[in-house]
Amino acid sequence: MAMNFEQARTNMVENQVRPWEVLDGRVLDMLGRVRREDFVAPEHRQLAFADLCLPLGHGEVMMKPVLEGRMLQALELLASDRVLEIGTGSGFLTACLAGLSAEVVSVDIHADFTATAGQRLQAAGVANVRLHTGEAVRGWQPDGLFDAVVATGAVAETPSRWLAWLKPGGRLLMIRGESPAQQAVLLTHEGEGRYREESLFETDLPYLAHAAPSSRFVL
Repeated sequence: MAMNFEQARTNMVENQVRPWEVLDGRVLDMLGRVRREDFVAPEHRQLAFADLCLPLGHGEVMMKPVLEGRMLQALELLASDRVLEIGTGSGFLTACLAGLSAEVVSVDIHADFTATAGQRLQAAGVANVRLHTGEAVRGWQPDGLFDAVVATGAVAETPSRWLAWLKPGGRLLMIRGESPAQQAVLLTHEGEGRYREESLFETDLPYLAHAAPSSRFVL
């Protein structure tokens, strides 16, 4: 029997995302409009709306819908915002960010992710995204400042260079800490080098390149 994707999408929003305290109408609408099944590998199409992380290759995963919903809500994006996404992955969150903001710059270390996401975004009619291939923890440098920066992989500690990419009032959302008890953290730039930090929820994601905890030797 063919899967009813529209019904599955509605069920995902109403039975997974909304009960996890995602109540922002713009976010729920975006998750209900972007065709998640078009942003997964063909062999995972039937699992596009399941409450689990899907493998993308290179040891990376596509986040659960509930996690994507919580992150989109926490960013409180305005239609005028310029957004940086660190970790393009499948391109699904990129498409959602683009629908909630004016412009998205997205960078991924894996060239094949960048290429595939670009094809998917073009097919979905998403035009306000610029994709780059690069390593954002130590090397790649964006052009200009952002109202919001979101990282889709974990970091052991906050990369200080990311803070310099925020406009005053800008928000940085990342998953930080040591697996398996990482925290979603929101940092808000209050101006003059001051940042307000808020812990949102616990989760667990693979680390971005060069962002894992240092190895410890135990006797």
